[in-house]
Amino acid sequence: MGPTARVVDHIVAELAHAGVDRIFGVGGANIEDLYDAVHRSGGAIHGLVAKHEFAAATMADGYARVTGRMGVVAATSGGGAMNLVPGLAEAHASRVPVLALVGQPPTGLEGRGAFQDASGKAGTFDAREVFAPVSRFCATARTAESLVDLLPRAVAAARSQPRGPAVLLLPKDVQQAAAPATVPGRYPATADPIDVDALERAVAALRAADRTLIIAGEGVAAEDARAELAALARRLGAWVAVTPDAKDVYDNRDSRFVGVAGVMGHPSVMDCLRRADVCLLAGTRLPMLARGGLDDALAGTRVISVDPEPPFVPAVAVRGPVRPALHAIADRLGTGARRCPEHAGPVPLPAPPARGRGTSYAEAVAAVAEALPEDAHVFIDAGNAAATAIHLLPAPRHGRFVVAVGMGGMGYAFGAGIGAALGSGRRTYVLAGDGAFFMHGMEVHTAVEYDAPVTFVVFNNNAHAMCVTREQLFYGDTYTYNMFRPAYLAAGMGAAFPTLDVTRAGNAAQLRRALLRSNCRRGPAFVSLDFDVREIPPFLPFLAALGLDGADRATESKETSDEHQHIHVG
Repeated sequence: MGPTARVVDHIVAELAHAGVDRIFGVGGANIEDLYDAVHRSGGAIHGLVAKHEFAAATMADGYARVTGRMGVVAATSGGGAMNLVPGLAEAHASRVPVLALVGQPPTGLEGRGAFQDASGKAGTFDAREVFAPVSRFCATARTAESLVDLLPRAVAAARSQPRGPAVLLLPKDVQQAAAPATVPGRYPATADPIDVDALERAVAALRAADRTLIIAGEGVAAEDARAELAALARRLGAWVAVTPDAKDVYDNRDSRFVGVAGVMGHPSVMDCLRRADVCLLAGTRLPMLARGGLDDALAGTRVISVDPEPPFVPAVAVRGPVRPALHAIADRLGTGARRCPEHAGPVPLPAPPARGRGTSYAEAVAAVAEALPEDAHVFIDAGNAAATAIHLLPAPRHGRFVVAVGMGGMGYAFGAGIGAALGSGRRTYVLAGDGAFFMHGMEVHTAVEYDAPVTFVVFNNNAHAMCVTREQLFYGDTYTYNMFRPAYLAAGMGAAFPTLDVTRAGNAAQLRRALLRSNCRRGPAFVSLDFDVREIPPFLPFLAALGLDGADRATESKETSDEHQHIHVG
């Protein structure tokens, strides 16, 4: 790179050298120089503009989850920067490698009343203190020379175990400064070595066990350790369950598969856990959503954890990267394969009594399952419909099945699905309720702009239905703050975007036909289907409140600390 290149040119060239091909973001005065450098890169990196910085962050997140590469998001100062926080918080909690490039006012104006000053000077707040808790690395580039040092450190931090966001705060004058002459850098990711002593203790316990249950999590997908997981399951003769955010890490149709663990999962997981001598956690710390209802059984079972971070339950913790650790365990167990004990399979939770007419969640999810391509990606948003999809929709054999349970922010799937589709080129399904749509559904416009192969499926019950259900079950059904006036989403999308393939499906059969049609298209499609707000999803706290069999009474609480104690997931 020549000595006249700017710092922003250096950033773009280095990111391209590191394998980045897209930057998602929203423009503004204090980040515009970066977009100029993207333009001048000659296509080495493509710039994509979202409608909101949260969505831009989730686009980078979704891109990273399906491609295995680091996602990059760019935003300007002030409100634009602050809008990144919830998206980065999800990436931090879910351990997704994302680099955030955040513009700042010029250094010479810090503490002097600059617009959107976040330097921490003269009574302004300090952006570093805002971003530090939701990042693995956060720093301000004060000079061109410091940026040359900070950029590889930020990239390495995002990629290293445990993965997560890194944030670089870039004052405008530093972005515009001449970059020092450099050669392309190296960005080595690091991971703590495997704890060999814990590994040997884990192998001894697994070798002695007659029955083993593996609960696999998102860490298996993040390290592409599916083959290692499958090999270990064969050698152990193990049952395999998955966490709600990791349905795709193990073949849902395999004879060893026993279902999803936790509050949106299957009673068959509890049955196998009670019968198991050892429970092996692979790539999951087993947070509350994934262990809801299982605590008592876990307390009576020997637990082994394979993960870069310690689990949330007592266990023999084999700390280190998941893929080599699973391979090392399987290698020490030998080449033989054990027979998997009989089990009932992923037994669905009992269906609550019908409370209305029309299409049910289960019927709609069945239609999605019939239309879903085997190589598609699926992104599930928060809400009642999500619980049904997690419970009943098999993961595609060759695609991701992503649920953002780190922070559980509504609207995540719209941006993340777009980022995944653009990063992989594959048809991507986004399943969301109307509440999530009203938060960030106008990112449909971004999908239209970039001709992204995304099919948006919106389950419309004109409510924040999970909140309505909670009001009904836990607060006497005497009021609601969460019902909406009727909205005709398909009509609105069709009027706004004439080139968008839009369907208002009247039933599951029409939904299936619309989805099959979208599979044959190049660009985006939008389908909405109306539901009764009173339908209860397969969610253990709700089923427990109804007194249905298969629900553990310890799972009745979701969000507050005074509801029956024990479980708080939300």
